[in-house]
Amino acid sequence: MNALVSLRDKNLVKVLTGVRRCGKSTVMRMFADYLRADGVGDDQIVFLNFEEFENRGWLANPGGLYARIVGGLNLSKPCYVFLDEVQQVKGFERLVDGLYVKPNVDVYVAGSNAYLLSSELGTLLAGRYIAIHVLPFSFKEFLLTRADVSRTDVLFARYMDNGGLPGIFELPESAVRGYVQSVVQNIIQKDVLTRNRWRNEEYFSKTISFLFDSIGSVVPRKRIMTTLKASGVSLSHDTLDSHINALVNFYLFYRVKRFDLREKGLLATREKFYTVDLGMKKFFPGDEVSHDLGHNLENVVYLELIRRGNTVNIGKVGDTEIDFVCRHPDGNREYIQVAWTTKERATFEREMRPFKLVKDLNRRLLLTTDVEPVTIYKGIRKINVIDWLLQGDDALTLP
Repeated sequence: MNALVSLRDKNLVKVLTGVRRCGKSTVMRMFADYLRADGVGDDQIVFLNFEEFENRGWLANPGGLYARIVGGLNLSKPCYVFLDEVQQVKGFERLVDGLYVKPNVDVYVAGSNAYLLSSELGTLLAGRYIAIHVLPFSFKEFLLTRADVSRTDVLFARYMDNGGLPGIFELPESAVRGYVQSVVQNIIQKDVLTRNRWRNEEYFSKTISFLFDSIGSVVPRKRIMTTLKASGVSLSHDTLDSHINALVNFYLFYRVKRFDLREKGLLATREKFYTVDLGMKKFFPGDEVSHDLGHNLENVVYLELIRRGNTVNIGKVGDTEIDFVCRHPDGNREYIQVAWTTKERATFEREMRPFKLVKDLNRRLLLTTDVEPVTIYKGIRKINVIDWLLQGDDALTLP
């Protein structure tokens, strides 16, 4: 909302992206309500969701849709057009571009796959749009849905288990599992399989299961193919890449590349993957066997880092890795290690070792679930991850 308010009437198309059911439509409706409260009339606003049945007639008629939108607006005043799941419209790129160049029209679009900006739209609007990525609720937002927040540790465990899809917070606990499962199946069936015309859901689901079970771990293609083959699934390298790219394009997973801190460049191999919502993980075989709290915690931290507008990579330094190399919006860099606990001395030393190999003076941070005051070890701050999630940089202040 803050981003949309600050960008109001700026000469840019505002593009909201994010996984299905993360709240993009709600954010746009909230902003439309904000405009009405600020005196904007109904003849200055058009809001169309192209997944609603009554709008299906426009999907193959972009010219008629353009005339309907423009004809319904009072163009003598500033007008606002909201197009939800606009990629459903044939030739939507030209439609959005046509609305953008219309005087007194401020355009907002939303979509649940990366095709929205990798298509002709990105070419037509080069330099004339701004992408706003929408994620499921953060832990801080999750707490806003609870009446009693006295036990943040207990609530954090529930957040990691159920995830942060906004729809679950309107439901009783008994209905959460079914809701999340329906969202996952909808993405797989309606988005990925249908769009790519893939018929073998079982093979695709095996790829998803592997990625969920490998969150925060390096996943070489050869290892994925070998593991899948052992379970009776034989995929070509190209097919596997297509599966992974589809999962990334529909925002079920984020691909995180490694950055060599000595050579100062991105590496093309040994990438890692994190999921958009940990609540989805439980629906894929393998989670009962490999329930890695440390890697799940990494996933929560990764999402929070990109939620705060950072660019994030995995750090390679010599023969070790730093969990996250974070480039802040102001250009400053930060190094972050994540561990469930470092109470054992050997674990603590293992997490600290990569920090010692980095020779610059950028900030270093160790995040754990250990309950103790902020502590500094040779310039490296150790802090409770819940405090960091709720307080941001304010949590780094020494008591």
